[in-house]
Amino acid sequence: QVQLVESGGGLVQPGGSLTLSCAASGSIFSVNMMGWFRQAPGKQRELVAIINFGVGTNYADSVKGRFTISRDNSKNTVYMQMNSLKPEDTAVYYCNANLRQATTPWQNYWGQGTQVTVSS
Repeated sequence: QVQLVESGGGLVQPGGSLTLSCAASGSIFSVNMMGWFRQAPGKQRELVAIINFGVGTNYADSVKGRFTISRDNSKNTVYMQMNSLKPEDTAVYYCNANLRQATTPWQNYWGQGTQVTVSS
């Protein structure tokens, strides 16, 4: 059983910073990609940032230069440092991972989501 456990959300003032963490646990054989998506009220879930282990990163245009995604391969953990936060960054942030267990094909997994609210 694979689980993605997120932490680090909360309330922050505009211009502030937060760091999100997501740890994948369970019988994991290999991780291909981990990343963050977000969903604001009344909107579709959208990509924020992904990191493809050993290849590189990809960011939504709206967060380039403000958010930084990184990972710790040894811990199957991904982080996202969010700086210069804006009210429009308010959303539920979901961790996503593409990984496989020893006897399964590559599959996508989702975390439970963590709320980020940017407001004065």
